[in-house]
Amino acid sequence: MSASQSSDLLTAEDVVLMQGLAQRVFALRPDLINPDASYGELAWIWGKGHAAIGDAWRRRLWFADPDEGGGLVGWAWATMPHQARRTDGSVRTVGGASVAFQVHPERGELVDEIIAWFEGVAGDLDRHVIVTTTDKEMSGQWAAAGYEAGSEADGDWTRLNGRRLDDLAEPVLPEGYRFRTAAELSAEVVAQAHIDAWHPSLYSLEAYEGVRKTTSYRPDLHFLVEAPDGTMAASTIAWFDPANRTGEFEPVGTHPLYRRKGLSTAMLLHGMRVLRDAGAERMTVACLGAPGNPALGLYEGVGFREISRDIELVKRRAA
Repeated sequence: MSASQSSDLLTAEDVVLMQGLAQRVFALRPDLINPDASYGELAWIWGKGHAAIGDAWRRRLWFADPDEGGGLVGWAWATMPHQARRTDGSVRTVGGASVAFQVHPERGELVDEIIAWFEGVAGDLDRHVIVTTTDKEMSGQWAAAGYEAGSEADGDWTRLNGRRLDDLAEPVLPEGYRFRTAAELSAEVVAQAHIDAWHPSLYSLEAYEGVRKTTSYRPDLHFLVEAPDGTMAASTIAWFDPANRTGEFEPVGTHPLYRRKGLSTAMLLHGMRVLRDAGAERMTVACLGAPGNPALGLYEGVGFREISRDIELVKRRAA
């Protein structure tokens, strides 16, 4: 087993390798895909954030020995303390350290190495990790290192949802609204659609340019809904994993002034039909899992059901 130096910054080339591991894990055990480690999520997070906070990211990669093929079998991606400015001028300050990671299902022993690496990188900071609750052994490895479960009461946990694409309802938009794609629009208009939906947002035109540069982004699979007045009222990016014939929505958002009109429902159904025509057989989407979360109702309303859920584990700095 070999690994890169832990001080390396995360690069676009690393993301492609990490997406390859995500494809292999998903093919074997979709329920073991860690949060922030899915095929689309990796591209989305790196694309929108690397220019603004990329110097706060550290990573380590683990590869199989050459006689085993030499492929990537595990990775860890740490986010260190940083500040980022939102669209309303406020500043989000992150004072602790967090880590995202993924290991091949047959390489569970790497979790202990990931924990040791993260402890070394994070030092004496509050440390956070989100793990899938499906893998009890992995959760136990983090618990043995002093990480304790946070409360689910605040709803800050994520549910991965999926559905087949063989039975899709017809999408229906209100009169005067129409579907668009990013391939038809300027970058400024597309970026603004996300900024409007998530205001106050960390997103920007520069962030969208980063997303566009990821190898898995396709502007024809970036769907928007245009209102009669020309406003982009809703938008979502669909990421297509051809190896698993699976699509993934990330992110999904609607302009506050255009909510409760059925736009997101129609947009998701439309997107799934396009993905099905492109060769996808199933679709996934993640959302906060607390009952009453509007996004959960949206996704269940178009046929998504739970695949897995996660939990946050925390290790506080020494007093």
